[in-house]
Amino acid sequence: MDLGVEQFRLEGRTALVTGAGRGVGAGIAQVLAAAGAAVVVNDLHVDRARAVADAIVDGGHAAVACPFDVTDTDAAKAALGAVGEGRAIDILVHNAGVPDGGGRPNRFVDMPRADWQLQIDLNLAAMMRMVQVVLPRLLENGWGRIIQISSGASSRGLPIGVAAYGAAKAGSEALVRHLGVECGPHGVTANALALGLMEGLGRADDPKVEKMIRQVPIGRLGRGTDVGAAIVWLCSEAGGLVNGQVIHLNGGTVFGR
Repeated sequence: MDLGVEQFRLEGRTALVTGAGRGVGAGIAQVLAAAGAAVVVNDLHVDRARAVADAIVDGGHAAVACPFDVTDTDAAKAALGAVGEGRAIDILVHNAGVPDGGGRPNRFVDMPRADWQLQIDLNLAAMMRMVQVVLPRLLENGWGRIIQISSGASSRGLPIGVAAYGAAKAGSEALVRHLGVECGPHGVTANALALGLMEGLGRADDPKVEKMIRQVPIGRLGRGTDVGAAIVWLCSEAGGLVNGQVIHLNGGTVFGR
C-alpha cells in the first residue's frame, strides 16, 4: 500500500455536499475540492450554491452549483440529473440540517408539532431520501462513501431546547450503522461525524461565545475546514477501513464545565 500523501487524494471522484452554501458545508466543499474531488455544491438557495461553486472554480478546482430542497426527492433527482452523467456521484456528504431561518429551540413539552416534524424531515427523512437517490449507482460502481454530518446532541441530553433535533440526528446515526453493514460488502462505506461547538455562533468577543470556547479543551471552536479534513480521510483509500462509525469531532468538549 502506498503510504504517501497520494493515498489521501480524491482525483476522479465526484462529491455531492448538501447544505454547502455557507458555514460548515462550504468549508467541507472547499477542502474536498482541494483534495482533487469534483464537488457538486448543493444549497436551498441558488445564490449561495453558486457563490461557493464559483469560489472553488476561481481557486483552480472543479465545482458546479446544484441548488435543490433536500426534503424533495423529485427535485433532488431532477437537479442531479441536470448535472449530467459525466458527474455521477461517488461521495455523498449530507450536511444540510439547519432549517432556513435557524429553527426555534424550545422545550419539547412546548414544541409545536410542526417544529419537531421539521427536524425529523430535514435531519432524518432527507438523509434517507438522499441516500436512496445516490446509493444504487454507488453499489453498481462497487465504490462509494456516505458521510452524515451529525451532532453531539445525538448522544447527550442538553437543556437548550434541541430535543427533536437530537432525536433526528440519533436516528441518522442508527441508519449509518445499518448502511455500513448492508453496503460494506459492495465497496460502499457509511459513517457519521458528530460535531461539537462550531464557528459561526457569534462574535469571538461575545460573552456567550467566550463561554462556549472555555468548554473546548483545545481552546477554539471547530471550523468547516476541520470537518472537511476528516471527510477527506474517510473518503480516501486510507480511510477505507472505517465503516458504520460515529466519530465525535469536538476538540474534546466536555459540556457542563
